[in-house]
Amino acid sequence: MTTSQQWTDRWRAVMSNNYGTPPVVVVRGEGAWVWDADGKKYLDMVAGIAVNALGHAHPAIQQAVASQMAQYGHVSNLAAHPVGIELAERLIELSGRPGRVFFCNSGAEANEAAFKVARLSGAGDVLAAQGSFHGRTMGALSLTGQPAKREPFEPLVPGVRFYDYGAVPDLTGAAALIVEPIQGEAGVVTAPAGYLPDLRVATTDAAALLIADEVQTGIGRTGRWFASQGAEPDMVTLAKGLGGGLPIGALLTFGPTAELLAPGHHGSTFGGSPAACAAALAVLREIESGDLLRHVQDLSARITTELEAAPGVERVRGEGLLLGVILQEPKAKQVELDCRQAGLLVNAIGDEVIRLAPPLNLTVEQADRATSILAEAIA
Repeated sequence: MTTSQQWTDRWRAVMSNNYGTPPVVVVRGEGAWVWDADGKKYLDMVAGIAVNALGHAHPAIQQAVASQMAQYGHVSNLAAHPVGIELAERLIELSGRPGRVFFCNSGAEANEAAFKVARLSGAGDVLAAQGSFHGRTMGALSLTGQPAKREPFEPLVPGVRFYDYGAVPDLTGAAALIVEPIQGEAGVVTAPAGYLPDLRVATTDAAALLIADEVQTGIGRTGRWFASQGAEPDMVTLAKGLGGGLPIGALLTFGPTAELLAPGHHGSTFGGSPAACAAALAVLREIESGDLLRHVQDLSARITTELEAAPGVERVRGEGLLLGVILQEPKAKQVELDCRQAGLLVNAIGDEVIRLAPPLNLTVEQADRATSILAEAIA
């Protein structure tokens, strides 16, 4: 058996160092559990950073992908395929209003597409929030309000202005505004109540487009299909949990904005592959049939109540199963390490925040185990 240390040595020899060296070598997963190369078992409260919406190796996803691959795996954008059409129809149905869908492979690509559509809408800057994260590609990075990520790659795409998250900015001369309902990569930072509807009013008054980046919050993560429901953005970007572990992203466009992309404007060789679309349809069916939106809300309240009563916890912020545990002392990295040693995977963001983004079908028993281990590590 190859050990974790042996795999780690091989990683260092051949892999780019952009991630550093990961602390865990995962060789198997089942539901909310994963096992490393040494046989150690972990409760996974990160879920691939909100990607594995149904946990690991879910039977419905396995069956959907295997069935699709037995027919064909790829047709490119030179042909239509039924499973992609069905997924687009379902996403538009869940949004509750007429629109169109462009499929890609990731959240960054979805935001790149939204950026291009914003350019097609007319002259003017695109406004993005301080602290935001929209992706690592050059266009998405240009919209990312984190200087440490931007500065090594400047000059970036021009025509972007930044505003304070939670404030309604001056939209004079703006073509569009992009916003995350919750800033996940900034530490699960939540906006004031009614913020997105306020932005909707402001962008409408300024004849600017409103883009909701729901890469991390969409597809049930907050206990709703979309965290931006009610604000009616002109565009919504999706990825992460949509494919349940397979790479897929989507740009949803509504109203006149849905007609801006024309032949030749944009494309993706692998975007919306039949296998990824089949997985996404399985994810949507399982969330609906399992009443997981309600489950996410109930579990969120349970986890929040338990952790806010724990010594060393300042508060818990976020929504649904995208939660940030704010510590009273700057020891998040040590807490992450202690949790990992105790068989729990969590994600430290900065010095004071532990991010939790577990599978949406996490059980009550698993949630209680996670909060117990985490509370002990913090204390």
